Formats: sequence, structure tokens, C-alpha cells
Amino acid sequence: MLEKFTPNQRLLVAVALSFVFFIGYTTLFPPNASKSETNSTNVSEAKAVVEQPTAVQSEANATSTSDIKTVTTDTLTTISAKEFTLKIDTLGRVSSVVLSNAKHNGKDGKLSELISSEGAKPLQIRFADAALNEAAAKTPYTTDVTNIALGENGKATLLLTQNLPELTVTKTLTFYADGHYDAKVSLSNEKRYSLYLGQHPQIIEQMMTVVGGMIYSGDNLTTIFEDGDVEGRSLFSDVHLVSAFDQYYATIFYGFDKSTQVTVERDTNSNPVTYLEGTPNFTFNGYIGPKEYKTLEAINPVLVNAIEFGWFTFVAAPIFKVLMWLHGLLGNWGWSIIALTVLIRIFLYPLTHKGMVSMQKIKDIAPRIKEVQEKYKGDPTRMNAAVMEMYKKHGANPLGGCLPLVLQIPVFFAIYRVLLNAVELQGAPWLLWITDLSRMDPYYILPILMGATMYYQQKITPSNFTDPLQEKIFKFLPLIFMFFFITFPSGLVLYWFVNNLFSIAQQYMVNKQFEAARALRHEAHLAEKHHEKD
Repeated sequence: MLEKFTPNQRLLVAVALSFVFFIGYTTLFPPNASKSETNSTNVSEAKAVVEQPTAVQSEANATSTSDIKTVTTDTLTTISAKEFTLKIDTLGRVSSVVLSNAKHNGKDGKLSELISSEGAKPLQIRFADAALNEAAAKTPYTTDVTNIALGENGKATLLLTQNLPELTVTKTLTFYADGHYDAKVSLSNEKRYSLYLGQHPQIIEQMMTVVGGMIYSGDNLTTIFEDGDVEGRSLFSDVHLVSAFDQYYATIFYGFDKSTQVTVERDTNSNPVTYLEGTPNFTFNGYIGPKEYKTLEAINPVLVNAIEFGWFTFVAAPIFKVLMWLHGLLGNWGWSIIALTVLIRIFLYPLTHKGMVSMQKIKDIAPRIKEVQEKYKGDPTRMNAAVMEMYKKHGANPLGGCLPLVLQIPVFFAIYRVLLNAVELQGAPWLLWITDLSRMDPYYILPILMGATMYYQQKITPSNFTDPLQEKIFKFLPLIFMFFFITFPSGLVLYWFVNNLFSIAQQYMVNKQFEAARALRHEAHLAEKHHEKD
């Protein structure tokens, strides 16, 4: 059947299928939750060892996680701030970070917990010496303070101490109300150890994009390790930040010396486990919380690189900055999305106008093309040459209707990722029934309107189908898109709906222009005939 399509139609099918695949795959096959959540028999620590020189390789292998029996830990210190409550356990790890703002709550209304119950936890230390590591797993830390209350712009320092045989470990942590902290790990004697980043949050309902780990290193190089797809061990140096992230939140280490070796390994579920090679006096910074652009930028501009938009980050990043600028002017994320749509339509107007005009020209000469095809149907070479000559004579490009659309794909996909990943939309209302732009429309009104406008846009867009089956395939596309968008964040659906409205308006104007031109040609033709009779 595909051979019956014109080149223009084939390209349009390819574009449509790419959208369906990109969006449908995300909807039907979201990133899987860590298998460790459903398998409580797995070991509680991440399966990872420090890569050692050959001389101490056997020592490193002796520290396999399966050989360690970690004691049950209690909360040692609680840090309370306006936006979060953070807990340190008796092994000197960050054991819990609960966000206080209701906009981060799950669908069940429960507060969001950012520390996974499984795997390594932030600030966890693993020694290369197996005996020392076993002792460390059984020896609780002591602290100089058990409860800290941070003011809105406050900070507080916490001292943790672990007394091991022939070694004292000290962690000096300074916490800030915006979610970041300064850290210094000091050892009384030089011992090889690794410091773990921890796993990403397990807020399953939000996993509509890639989740896993990130390394931002060297000259703006971003390396992503996706859950369930990690193989072997990867080593990095000159690293600016490491992150364990999901759709909206991240656990980040940054600010360490560029000579620090960073290792990413797989755990038993092929999820990334990230750790840093420590030194006797190791200083760095950390952050645990939402990936809010302004917050991250205020802490340290390098942190904004933890906000990742996929393949089209180079387009998505500036679009997101424009969206934030519009929000600064309008004060509402819904109206900001609409304003962004207007700006993008203006920017893309030359491309969309060219495509619409080209499709109108093809519609005008379609009967003549059909005559040529019938005339030379027994000679494909002459038929193709005659058809191309017809296109050239009337200034019509057979691909002119779809090439502009293809050039817009990076923009469309970039906006898709921006509106899907923007934690700023959490709890952000628009109007009436849309009270949270990060969640689906509870009444399905926007998805239905999007599907209806897409159908109407398709109806008024010129087509030159010769096969009824082809036409039926295209008629079902609005329904398919509507189905996929039902569960998508309402902010994303709002963009597509408003974009459809502008497409309809622009198509209507182009149609009217060609109708007027046809009417003038028809009047001129009648006048010419009348003149010949006279």
C-alpha cells in the first residue's frame, strides 16, 4: 500500500509515526521501578567495589557487599527547614529527605520521600579494607547535636564522629535552608575508601522520562546511565557534578576536586551505582531536592546542568529560559505556556506558511498530475519526469508541505521534554478545573479539545489522497494522539491544544487567500471567454 503514497504523504506518515512512537513509547513503557522495591530479599547495600591497582585488587574484592551484614540503623540527627526534613542515621548517611510543600505530594496525598529505601544512601562510606569496612558497618556515629531547625535563610553545622579500630572518621556537614550542604570527610589515618552518591528517588507515578544517573564532566559533556541498562564499570575524572535523578528530583554531589575519580557501576538490577574515591581530607558539596532551575542556579550555576531534556537539550534549554522569563512577566504558568506557544508560532511562521502554501499548490495541480500519471502509466521514467516538470512549472514542491514540519520536529520534541520535566509546574494552577499543570486533566477536557482541534485542522488542510484507505489512516491520527495525551501533564496538553488553534487560524487564512486567487482566475477566464464571443 505504501507505494501508492506520494513522496509528500510518505514523509508525512514518517513524521506522524515518529510522534506516535516517541510519545506512545513514553506513555506505554515508562521507566521501570527498581526491581529491588519488589524483592525484599535483595541485599540492602549497592553491589559495587572500588577499582584498585593490581597490588591491592584482592583486598578490594574482599569488600563485596554480600559479605557485609549491616546493622539496623536509627535516626541520629534531624534537620528541619521550611521546605524539607532531613535525617542522618547512625551510620552517618542521609537516610531520609521528606519535602514539606504539599505540591510535591503523591497522588495518595503522602509527602514525597526522596531517599530510596534500597541501595546505597548519600554520604555512605565503603572502605577497601574488608575488616575495616565490616567494623564500620557495625559502629555507630556520634554527633554533637540531635535536632537542628533552619531558618528561611539559615545554616547550621553538624559534626559526626565514628571511632573505629586505629581510625577515626569525622564528617563535618553544613546544611542550608535551600537544600544544599557543604561536606568534609576527614580520616585520622590514610585509608582507601569510596563515598556513595545514593540512589534516585522512587516516586513511581512520576517516572514518565528516563531515570538513573548522570555524570557532567570535561567540556560540557553529559553522560546518562539509564536504570536497567548499565553494563560494567565506567570511570570518570574532571567531573563537575554527579547526579542520581528521576523526572523532578535529584541527589547531587559537586564541588569536589577535578582529579577525583568517579565510578559508575551496575547493581543487581543493572541500575547505576555512583561513588567517588575519597581522600583523607575530602571536601565537596551536595544537594537533595527538586530540580528547580532558579534554586539550582542560586546555589551554584553548574547545578542547572542536572536538568536534562534528552536529545534536544540544545533546543529545550533556551526554550525553558524563555518560559521562565514569561512566567516572571505573567505570574501564571498556564498563561506563560500560551504566551510561549504564541512566540514559537511567530518564530516558525515562515516555515509553516511555506508548507501550507506548497500543499495548496499541489492541491491545485492534483487533477493535472493525475492526467499525466494516467497518460504515462506504462512508462514510469517518462511519468516521473513529466510530473516533476509539472511541479516545477507551477512552483510546487512535492516535499514542500512536510519538509517544514520535519524542520520543526526538534522544537516540538524540545517543548515536549520541557513541559514534561519542569518541576516548576508542580502545583501550578491555570484556571477553572486545571489546578495542577504537572498532572493530567482530571476531566479529560483538554485532551478531547486537543483531539477535536487536530481533527478539524486535518479536515481543512489540503490533501490529495487517491486511496480511501490512506485517508482513513490519517483520519485516525487525532484519535491516537488524544489517547496518548489523556494521561499527560495538562500543561503539555495545553500547549498542543493552543498550537492547534494557531495552526487552524493560519490554515484558514491560507485557504482564503487561495480561494480568492482561484476566484480571480475564474473571473478572468470567464471574461476572456466573453471577450472571444464578442
